[in-house]
Amino acid sequence: MTADATPLELEIARRLEAVRQRMAFAAHNAGRSPQTVQLVAVSKRQPAEKLVAAVKAGVRVLGENYVKEGLEKRQQVDAWLEEQAIALPQWHMIGHVQRRKARLVVEHFDAVESLDREELADELDRRAERAGSRMKVLLQVNLSGEAQKNGVAEGAVEELAAHCLERRHLEPVGLMTVPAANPDPEASRANFARLREVRDRLQQRPGAEAIQELSMGMSGDFEIAIEEGATLIRVGTALFGPRDDSA
Repeated sequence: MTADATPLELEIARRLEAVRQRMAFAAHNAGRSPQTVQLVAVSKRQPAEKLVAAVKAGVRVLGENYVKEGLEKRQQVDAWLEEQAIALPQWHMIGHVQRRKARLVVEHFDAVESLDREELADELDRRAERAGSRMKVLLQVNLSGEAQKNGVAEGAVEELAAHCLERRHLEPVGLMTVPAANPDPEASRANFARLREVRDRLQQRPGAEAIQELSMGMSGDFEIAIEEGATLIRVGTALFGPRDDSA
C-alpha cells in the first residue's frame, strides 16, 4: 500500500491481510499450501470505492450476485483502475442467473459459479458461441435440500455435468455450494465434505477430469471449507464490512 493511501484503502488492506492469515492458518492445518485457495471477494451491495480499494490491496477476483448491479460496478471499477494503470480483476457471477440475462453474463463476466440447470447451460453456450468465446462454469449443488436455495440436487449432478461437457462453448471447471445458515461453522463441514466427494466421483467420468474447483465457504466458515478441500472461497463481510441491503 502506497504512502498516500486513503483511510478506506488502509482499512480494506488490513481486512484483506486478516483474511489471508486465516486462509493460511486453515490451509497449513489441512496440510495444504495457501496458494491452492483463491479468494473471491463478494462485492454484493458494496460501493465501487471499496472494490477498487480491494483490488489495489491485491484482490484478483470479484464475485457479484446480481447481473445489473455487477455491470454497473464493473464499468466504474474498471474505469478507475485503468486510469491508475492497475491490472483489472476477474469477475465471477455467483448468484442466480436468468436465461434472459445470459448474454450480459457472457459478455461481462469471466466465469459463472451458479449454473444449476440445462436450460441455462444451453443459453450460455449459445451466447458464448455468438461471442466467439468459452465460458468457465461451476455447477451449483444444493446439498442442504432447502427449497429456497438454487442448485441442482446431488443425484442430478452427473447428468447436468455430462450435459455441460457436451456443450462446445462451455468449460465446466468445478462445483459450488451454499450450506444451510448456521452460527456454528462446524455445521457446514458435512456439506463441504460431500461436495468434495461429489467432485471426486465426477472426475472418474471420461472427459470430466477438468472439474476440479470447489467453491465453498464464506466469511463465517471458510476455514472449515479449506480444511475440506475448497479451492475457491467467497468472502464478503470479513473483507468489506457490513453491506448496504437497503440499496
